[in-house]
Amino acid sequence: MLPSRIFFDNFLDDIEPKKLDKMMKCDIYEENNMYHIVMDAPGFKKEDIKIEFDKGNLKISLMHKEHEHDNKKYVHRERTSVSRCERSFYLGEIDENEIKAEFKDGILKVSVPKEENAAASKKIINID
Repeated sequence: MLPSRIFFDNFLDDIEPKKLDKMMKCDIYEENNMYHIVMDAPGFKKEDIKIEFDKGNLKISLMHKEHEHDNKKYVHRERTSVSRCERSFYLGEIDENEIKAEFKDGILKVSVPKEENAAASKKIINID
């Protein structure tokens, strides 16, 4: 008798939430009074990317729909026709008109100005 793991390895893939550990990996670094977010977006196009800034939160959403109109009867299908993922970053109150973004070769680069009064709002919290 074979272990059930062999039969059900991919069975629950459609039920379990997709992990973002391989998609939307990002690096954030500071340079020239700006924060730079460099994010992987493999397989997506510029039209698939939506960047929103609301109440100090920067939300980056990726959504790709494939419009396949074939009459194939699939026995097993792993290449999904809809891919969607998103990440959010809290940036504080900044001038949203200064946010710049560019997308090239599957890499999204977002540049955000540093909050001007961030140093003044620094506070040490005592532990009771």
